[in-house]
Amino acid sequence: MLTTLSEKHSMAALCRIRRPHLLFSNSFKQLLNLWAHNNTLIQTPFTKHNLSPFSSTPTCQKPGNFLPPISSDDSRIVDRLVYIFTKCRETSKSQELEELGSNLTPCIVEFVLRKLKSWRIAQLFFNWASNQDGYRHNCHTFNLMAEWLSGARQIDSLRVLVNDVVKFQCYFTPRALGFFIRCLGNQGLVKEANELFDQMKKLGLCVPNSFTYNCLLDAISKAGDVGLIELRLKEMHNYGWQLDKYAFTPALQCYCNAGKFENALVVFNEMHEKGLVDAHVVSILLISFSKWGKVDKAFELVERIEDLNITLNEKTCFVLIHGFVREGRTDKALQLLNKMKNMGFVLDISVYGVLIEELSRNKEIEKAMQLYEDMNISGVHPDIKILSDLISCVRDERDMIRIVEERYESLDLKARMLLYNSVLKGLINNDSTDKAYHLLYASTGLDSGGDFDEDNLFNMKELARPNTVSFEIVIDGLCRVGRLEMALSLYRDMEHIGCKHSVLLYNNLIDSLSRSGRLNECYELLNEMKQSEFQPTHYTYNSIFGCLCRQGDDAGALAMVREMRLHGHQPWIKYYTLLMQKLCKDGQAVKASNFLADMVQEGFLPDVVGYSAVIDGLVKIKQLDEALNLFRGICARGYCPDVVAYNIMINGLCKAKRVLEAQNFLDEMMDKGLIPSVVTYNSLIDGWCKNGDIDRAIVYVTRMTEKEREPNVITYTTLIDGLCNAGKPSDAIRLLVKMEANGCSPNRITFMALISGLCKCGKPDDALIYLQEMERKDMRPDPSIYIVLIDAFIKNMTPNKACDLLQKVVHEESLQDLNSKSRPILKEAILSLSADPRTSSNVKILLEEGHLTALCNVCEIG
Repeated sequence: MLTTLSEKHSMAALCRIRRPHLLFSNSFKQLLNLWAHNNTLIQTPFTKHNLSPFSSTPTCQKPGNFLPPISSDDSRIVDRLVYIFTKCRETSKSQELEELGSNLTPCIVEFVLRKLKSWRIAQLFFNWASNQDGYRHNCHTFNLMAEWLSGARQIDSLRVLVNDVVKFQCYFTPRALGFFIRCLGNQGLVKEANELFDQMKKLGLCVPNSFTYNCLLDAISKAGDVGLIELRLKEMHNYGWQLDKYAFTPALQCYCNAGKFENALVVFNEMHEKGLVDAHVVSILLISFSKWGKVDKAFELVERIEDLNITLNEKTCFVLIHGFVREGRTDKALQLLNKMKNMGFVLDISVYGVLIEELSRNKEIEKAMQLYEDMNISGVHPDIKILSDLISCVRDERDMIRIVEERYESLDLKARMLLYNSVLKGLINNDSTDKAYHLLYASTGLDSGGDFDEDNLFNMKELARPNTVSFEIVIDGLCRVGRLEMALSLYRDMEHIGCKHSVLLYNNLIDSLSRSGRLNECYELLNEMKQSEFQPTHYTYNSIFGCLCRQGDDAGALAMVREMRLHGHQPWIKYYTLLMQKLCKDGQAVKASNFLADMVQEGFLPDVVGYSAVIDGLVKIKQLDEALNLFRGICARGYCPDVVAYNIMINGLCKAKRVLEAQNFLDEMMDKGLIPSVVTYNSLIDGWCKNGDIDRAIVYVTRMTEKEREPNVITYTTLIDGLCNAGKPSDAIRLLVKMEANGCSPNRITFMALISGLCKCGKPDDALIYLQEMERKDMRPDPSIYIVLIDAFIKNMTPNKACDLLQKVVHEESLQDLNSKSRPILKEAILSLSADPRTSSNVKILLEEGHLTALCNVCEIG
């Protein structure tokens, strides 16, 4: 497969990681220039010289961590407010609160907010404080409230808080605004964070610095808004700031989240050039590659990070392995696992578990067993899930026994039960259904009947006493291999050991019985199910419904539909469509139509596929108007028939020579946005040809090509036949040549249509040439073609050629199967040739040698 240009660029970018001295030096500057292209520089009243000297690092302490000590009076106020709002909220309008409110300061509010234990109480207190005369919140109190609401995921309240910041004209330091923006970003409120940033800058409430910008970039990166993060980076670039690690990293994360890996690699390489790449940065790129299914690129980067002197941490490796497995690339997951071993990582059970599960599912048994052995060597004890996965897939029963024997003693009763059922499942998966059946019986202590050689497998019969799941596994396996009697026997014996039945057991047995056509037994189990504690499901009813539909029992199927309606279940489309097709095939399209009407009466609206089957059946029995009425009826009920349904109607109308109506259907389907298929055009082309209007047929061929629908062999064959019927045999021959030139090979039908058409046009010599070409291509023509040619030669006054052809074909056994239309023609031909002096002697010889006896009998010639 050719490598795409973008993939080449990605590979080139990754390769540069191996050669740090070759990394491009101005790559990110070029990217910034690209962002700034066709955009004017942002006009700002402040520069890097008058910005607040806060650090740009996004490591942000909680607001107010370094609050100065408060006085004893203020401390008393804090304690009383905490007590009142925590314990005595019903006194919130008391005289004491009024006095406390008059002494409120931002410092006191900060201390109270820190001591409260609930976001609800904190919000109640914050709103109370907002309404106190002479008091205004500052950036620290707003940040504390934002922290409370963000931690509690109160999105709507955070939005209100954002509005309050602007509404109350609260001044923020750059660091404080950065913290507030981070609280918004953590809850996905990127739009709100971006708008707040712009408003605070516009109103002069904050002079953002690089730290503030980095916090905003971090929030934007979570949403993957590439356009917005590029805009903010351009602003920082225009201010003359040197972008640091905390600006690059969100940009990298944003590109990765948006799937723009080319840009992500540009940023990554720039970070490497500046010495800013660490394990966290590499992890972002790797995990994103894995998330988006770029497994090969992720693994290529894993192999090359050694040049960066960076070691992946265990968490990143574990995430990558899970990602590789999710993409079905266990090969890369296993390679990474080996790398982890070489790096000295201690592998945990989750990594082994996900790999063994996937290998077991893919039947890669040797690799799964090798991982199991590695676990034993490493001292990692497999859990019951891993053991079950292994036992369910191993092919060698000795491995199955070994795994059980190694772990049996360390398992509790519940785990032993799971292990036992895994053994049964493994035997079923290994096509050892008989062994599973007899193992189950041996474990119950019952006699399974018949001779069976007990081998080492029966050492496991004491592993656990079978439960319902055990019987479900074996009965399902027996049903799948057609051992229905054994399954039924096992089902009946469950009662002897006190094992309960289940819905799954009933459904599996009813489904198998229905597929075997054993309808009475299906109803018996259904009635038994109703009398038990289990309620039949939609699967139960549809299994029986499917059996009735396969048998063509419309009355029984309708009765089942009514019962399903009473229990709130829906009949499956595939089954009633099958019933429609069967009834229509038997010429009972009217009965099929009535069934669909009855379904509507019961409150079910059949799918358009079922209606299409009935419409097709009505068309085939020449009840075109009934089909048309049904089609219009389903349109009136809000259905939008598909291309198949329209094709059925168009084909039926064309065959009935109602081509203008068919053309209207074509226009209608195109108005509805449906794209006509080659079948659609072929039907109309055939219709116009049969109507003798070859010119209109050719117009539709032109329309086909305009709609990028290539004519096929049926299209060409129809036109060839139409041209011959229109008396244009030369055009028909030219069309055959064009057909082959266009890469569409004529088939036997094409040749027979041309031969027959040329004979109708009085050109049997040309027709004979194409008959000979058919023979060279090992295409066997229908017997009638020979008769048409013989008759054409006689009418063309060349009886000798007709006689030569008759002599050639008298040995064809297929001529004994001539249709009723060809027999009179052959009879007249034999009589004409026997009466013609030029050929009578040859006919007489054929008669005397007995070659014409059979043909004469077929044509009733004395």
